[in-house]
Amino acid sequence: MSDVDTIQRNLRFSQIGKSLTRTDSPGKATGRTPYAGDYVMPGMLHAKVLRADLASARLKRLDVSKARAMPGVACVLTAQDMPDRAIATDIPGQTGRARLKTDQQILVKERVRYFGEPLALIAAETADIAEKARRLIEVELEPIPGVYDPEEALKPGAPVVQGTDNVVATHKIRKGDTEAGFAAADVVVENTYITPFQEHAFLEPEVGLAWIDENEVITIRVCTQVIEHFRAVADAIGVPHNKLRIMGALVGGGFGGKEDVTVETYLAILAQKTRRPVRLEFSREDSFVGHGNRHAMKLKYRTGVTRDGKITALDVQVIADAGAYVYLSPYVLLYCAVNAPGPYRVDNLNVFARAVATNNMFTSAFRGFGGIQAAAAYEQQMDEVANAIGMDPLEFRRQNLLQTGDPISTGFVPPSAIWTEKCVELAWQALGEPAPAPGGSIRIGRGIAAFQQSYGRLTFLHDTSEAWVGIEMDGTVTVRSGVTDIGAGQASSLAQIAAEVLGVTLPNVNVYNSDSQMTPLAGTTTASRALYMTGNAARLAAQAVRDRLAEVAAELFKAEPAQIGMEFNRVLVIDDPERSMPIAELVRVCASRGVHRSELAIFRAPFTDVLDPETGQGQAHPDYAYGAHAIEVAVDTETGEVTVLKSVAAHDVGQCINRAAVEGQIHGGVQNGLGYALSEEMLYKEGRLITPSFSEYLMPTAMDMPPVASIILESRSGLGPFGSKGIGEPSMTPVAPAVANAIADAIGVRVFEMPITPERIWRALQEARARGCR
Repeated sequence: MSDVDTIQRNLRFSQIGKSLTRTDSPGKATGRTPYAGDYVMPGMLHAKVLRADLASARLKRLDVSKARAMPGVACVLTAQDMPDRAIATDIPGQTGRARLKTDQQILVKERVRYFGEPLALIAAETADIAEKARRLIEVELEPIPGVYDPEEALKPGAPVVQGTDNVVATHKIRKGDTEAGFAAADVVVENTYITPFQEHAFLEPEVGLAWIDENEVITIRVCTQVIEHFRAVADAIGVPHNKLRIMGALVGGGFGGKEDVTVETYLAILAQKTRRPVRLEFSREDSFVGHGNRHAMKLKYRTGVTRDGKITALDVQVIADAGAYVYLSPYVLLYCAVNAPGPYRVDNLNVFARAVATNNMFTSAFRGFGGIQAAAAYEQQMDEVANAIGMDPLEFRRQNLLQTGDPISTGFVPPSAIWTEKCVELAWQALGEPAPAPGGSIRIGRGIAAFQQSYGRLTFLHDTSEAWVGIEMDGTVTVRSGVTDIGAGQASSLAQIAAEVLGVTLPNVNVYNSDSQMTPLAGTTTASRALYMTGNAARLAAQAVRDRLAEVAAELFKAEPAQIGMEFNRVLVIDDPERSMPIAELVRVCASRGVHRSELAIFRAPFTDVLDPETGQGQAHPDYAYGAHAIEVAVDTETGEVTVLKSVAAHDVGQCINRAAVEGQIHGGVQNGLGYALSEEMLYKEGRLITPSFSEYLMPTAMDMPPVASIILESRSGLGPFGSKGIGEPSMTPVAPAVANAIADAIGVRVFEMPITPERIWRALQEARARGCR
């Protein structure tokens, strides 16, 4: 057993699990932290993007002559000036496995597929000149028939956006005998749930600065979740991989919206053409059409159940709107299909899920990544089925919840603890006594939602992550990792892990991160994988250094290496702490003996084959997180207005690395989930976005947030360092269905389409009253 395992067993943490000041916090709190948009260079050009104002059209004419002739304009590029290449829209990972064929044209050559698709790039001496030049470009688009509803896109004769039939992905999960299961049911409940497109709405729009350095390397300083995009960008503009460098800045919010290539290719090709530094910053309106949004989905659930509450069968049919390009739709759809039954035992299961191309804005990664749409449906369905058999919704859940050691939908048994039942109980209890009903048109309601959410990327992608850890002569520690920090403290977590293993305090650790040519590549900051993958890589590297130091310390103290402890910048004999020395002194001894004091480590996720294409059986993810959310609302039945009164989150995070950071993720997930449930909706008319700014796209503000209680459980059973699990995505997943269930409890009617706006509530009540009158 390693020393770290011993520490974990005895729970003698000096740094882990504490609410320590994150390494990125002081700079952010004082305004010293530079984000990608803060970087400038002498003589830089300013770039703009000209976009199509139709969603489905043929490019007849694009005249840029007036723009090119304008004083101060350095470069105007169209598709005719591009290499015959494309923007790669799928992530290959670290193993070199082949990507899905999901490429997108850099600039429109002939056909416009969505509103806002880029037509031309402009680089000029000032942003104002670039904007004026953009307006001088003459564009003639010929409208062609488009398709804006995925069900319509499936019909014979529909306009084809992608492939031959618009189907960009299909996934099946089949287990048991659903026909027999429905035959054994006393009651069959069937409902269709609709979830909306959702915008990431990060504080920091896409922005970057590119230049060519003294080694002829195109360098891009950019806000991104994936520095490994350097390969795709290099391929897109036709340069070797080692001639394209991406340096990630601290990111002002990502949520999946900066997982794909955004400004990088445009910056690289403009710098290549002009040989000058180029800065490109999306406006908020650009941002709304400049990255993939959350998939809108229609989920049809048919559940068979006995009168005593046992689920006998479940059939799920899913149609997802992929928008105009494929991007990550096949993966998002797979996550949805795998999680379709939620955290429940379903022996007889059939899931059929399709992602369909339309002329709407392309869709891609968003916090929750398919699992959140599934949760929005299965948790509402659980309440509807419980109501149909006259059973308390909590009791119905208790009877059907997965327990530790149970297989999930794909037949895979998660290796960690499943504490969903405990989370449900604690969240519900924490709501306390119901708020007193004020009378009149106000109704009080309560709802609960449990969930299953993966952390870590799909196992057939063969994910890996690297980290380097070294200890200096004065006892300070350096960590190098390619991980991008998107605001959740990913870099700080690595520092806290290294501090724990090497026995130093957090201020004595410095992290260099997010540079594709100078830091070990760590993979994507996506899929709630950063702590699991890069955290484990940092732990392995730090452990290797610690083991070498401990051998020398054991010799000095005449003890066994297993008896050596390291904490608070000192090394000691665990059973005799009087025998100790500063870690810096031990490091100097090691240096004098030529002991290696740094390590580059790689962590490999489980490697599996793809799921069986007909049954979906096998392993899809390394592990899963479980938890629950409870909500209390007040609903005005005259206006449909909803006020969230109480919000309680209960999550098993395995092991906190930084408790305050976990609480921050939970609070952020609640805000994100409330918007998804109640107000955030991207509306399209013939593919044209009619909610293109924060004036029309409504998010909860601080004024709308209820008090949020966080119940953090630690099973210490996860696959991450010290038994941790991911929390970034799970913190959001159960919020919206909990809200939906609370509203239904309050008004006695379910609104089957999110967001549950006042108008939809009012209409549902009117329809219910009309049915009652009849």
